[in-house]
Amino acid sequence: MGAAATTVPVNVEGRRYDIVIQPELLSEVGPAVARLTKAKKVAVVTDSHVGPAYAKTVTDSLASVGIDSVMATIPGGEDRKNLAGLSLIYDQVLAARIERSTPILALGGGVIGDMSGFVAATVLRGVPFIQIPTTLLAMVDASVGGKTGINHSTGKNLIGAFHQPLAVLIDPNTLATLPARELRGGLAECIKHEIIRDAEGFGRLESSIDRAVAGDIHTLAQLVAHNVAIKAMVVEADPFEKGERAHLNFGHTFGHAIETVSHYQYSHGECVALGMVAASRLASDLHLLDEESRRRIIKLIERAGLPVGKLGLDPQAVADAMAFDKKVRGGRIRFILPDRIGHVVIRDDVSAEAALAALQSLGD
Repeated sequence: MGAAATTVPVNVEGRRYDIVIQPELLSEVGPAVARLTKAKKVAVVTDSHVGPAYAKTVTDSLASVGIDSVMATIPGGEDRKNLAGLSLIYDQVLAARIERSTPILALGGGVIGDMSGFVAATVLRGVPFIQIPTTLLAMVDASVGGKTGINHSTGKNLIGAFHQPLAVLIDPNTLATLPARELRGGLAECIKHEIIRDAEGFGRLESSIDRAVAGDIHTLAQLVAHNVAIKAMVVEADPFEKGERAHLNFGHTFGHAIETVSHYQYSHGECVALGMVAASRLASDLHLLDEESRRRIIKLIERAGLPVGKLGLDPQAVADAMAFDKKVRGGRIRFILPDRIGHVVIRDDVSAEAALAALQSLGD
C-alpha cells in the first residue's frame, strides 16, 4: 500500500474483518479485493452521483489484478431506497450472470451500502460483500456492522437483513468533493457516537468541529478512524441488536419518524440531529440529563451546521410514525436517552405526552 493505512478489526459471528482507512485507497481497491477473494469477477453497485466520479478508478484498479467488473447503477437519492430501486439492482446483477462466489462491491453512500448489502444477502441466497463508502455518514455508520435494508412506505429500514462484509475499504480523500450538506449529515453520526460512548471524545470534537465542518481531510480522517472504532466495539458486543447495539439508535427513534413523515425532505443526518435534540430534551424532562449537558449537545449540533429546531412537521404525525419503529417491543417504544455525555440508557416507560412534548420543542 502507498499512503499510511489505519486498520480497525471487527470480530463478529466467529469471524473477523477489517475496516481499512487509507488515503488514495480507491486506486488500490484491486489488490485489496484480490487479497480477500479468489473471484475473477465482481459486481460494482453504485449510483448516478458517485459512479461518474469514482467507478473508473475502482474498475481500472480491479482490472490491473485481472478482476473483471460488471456495473449496476441506479439513480441517486434516499427515495430510491425501496423495492423498485432494489429490483433495478437485482435485474442488473442477475443479467451479468453472477455466481455465488461473485462479490458485490458497494461504491457510494449509505443508501447504496444498505441496498447493495441486502442484495448480497439475498441474491443466489447470499454472495460475498465489500463496502467502499464514499460519504462521511456511510464511513462512520452505515458501512460498519452488517445491517442492510430498504425503506417501506410505513417506515424507515423496515425490510432488511444482517450480512457482514468481507471488508470495509475507506478512502477519506473522497470527502474532499462531498457536498457540504452531506458532510454535515455525517457529523451528526459522529456526534451521536461521542454522546453514547465517549465523553472525552465529545470534548475533543467540540475543539475540532470547526475544522471538520471546513472539510479538513486530516481532521476528518482522524474522526473516521475514531468513530469506526466506537461502532466496531458496540457491534462486536451485540451483532444482532438484541441489547447494547440499540444504543447506536440514539436520535434515530425520533429521526426515522421525521424522515418518514417528511418523505425524506430532510437528510438522514439532519433527522438524526433533530432526533438527538428531541431525545436530549426528553432526557432532561425525565430528570436524567442535566441542563448544562443538554446545552452542550445542542450547541455542538448547531456548530456542525445541523438543525436544532424549526421543524416544519406536525408533531403528532411524527409521534404516530414512531409506533412503527423497529425497536418497539410489546407495543412500547424504546427510547435511547442520555443520562450524561458519554452514556445512554434504554427507557420503555415514556408516556406519549412526554414524547410529544419533546417533538413539540423542535418547533421552537
